[in-house]
Amino acid sequence: MTTLLIGIFLLSLLVITAVAIVRSEDLFSAVMLSGIFSLLMALNFFLLDAADVALTEAAVGAGVATVLLLAGLRLTPPREAPGRSLRALSVAVIGATALLMIYASFGQPTLGDPTAPTQQHVAPWYIEKTPELIAIPNIVTAVLSSFRGYDTLGEVFVVLTAGIGVMFLLGGGRGKPFSRLDSQAEVGLSGHLIPKVMARLLIPFILLFALFIQFHGEYSPGGGFQAGAIFVAGIILYSLVRGEGLALSVIPPRVLLLMSAGGALLFGSVGVAGMLMGGNFLEYSVLTTDPIIGQHLGIIVIELGVGLTVTGVLLSIFHAFAARD
Repeated sequence: MTTLLIGIFLLSLLVITAVAIVRSEDLFSAVMLSGIFSLLMALNFFLLDAADVALTEAAVGAGVATVLLLAGLRLTPPREAPGRSLRALSVAVIGATALLMIYASFGQPTLGDPTAPTQQHVAPWYIEKTPELIAIPNIVTAVLSSFRGYDTLGEVFVVLTAGIGVMFLLGGGRGKPFSRLDSQAEVGLSGHLIPKVMARLLIPFILLFALFIQFHGEYSPGGGFQAGAIFVAGIILYSLVRGEGLALSVIPPRVLLLMSAGGALLFGSVGVAGMLMGGNFLEYSVLTTDPIIGQHLGIIVIELGVGLTVTGVLLSIFHAFAARD
């Protein structure tokens, strides 16, 4: 009962926040409200026992995405341009869509219903076979990294391709995205004492937590996607309080590019290694004489590749945004 009341309260806050975002004419306020919306969504995911998704939403939605939107505000006016009043057709389409979604929600199974279609398809097989074939307690990691390894590899290359596209749009040429970040001038929050002190205390713990999420994803919620986003959040905080020049001296642009492409290449190389050792592509069990240890080794390496690509791409995009006039 308590969980239900908390869920209703959080959903009510989500609706209020969404309405405030739509009605806000101040773009800075809209971005801040968007970050609050992401935090509320992360809390809802935790209530639904989707801890991996909650970590990603908190790190990417409330953290990295908010910072990128704030960087984008540097290129736009502070307030929304006046638009035309809502037309009747637009209101009718929005209302019809909302009613359709509400009607569809009544056809969904009850939360946690063991007879739901999703629970009767492949979920029982994953629950039964994961301890036998992979022997890790986090079934989510087993599904994403092993059973559905092809899908995860595709997601990594989607992230890499998206990063390349954004860098072309922001950079316009070789070396230009970072050309204005060579100086170590006082920028961002570097002139404020309290953010500098708090950042010095928090950044080491943020980076340490990212490493924990990266290498403990087999036994607890986490993995390369979440770890990369949390690591990026820590470096972005460092950039805001110490300046872009110092941040790029810690992880230079060339290293960022190598991380972006090298992570995806590392992931694919694990699959090729499995083929060379007599197995199928992304079949980790053939990597060592013990199939279980081979699965563990393969998952650790490909998750490292995922983390490298996510970190390199997100940091490259952030620095490219920060370098624009």
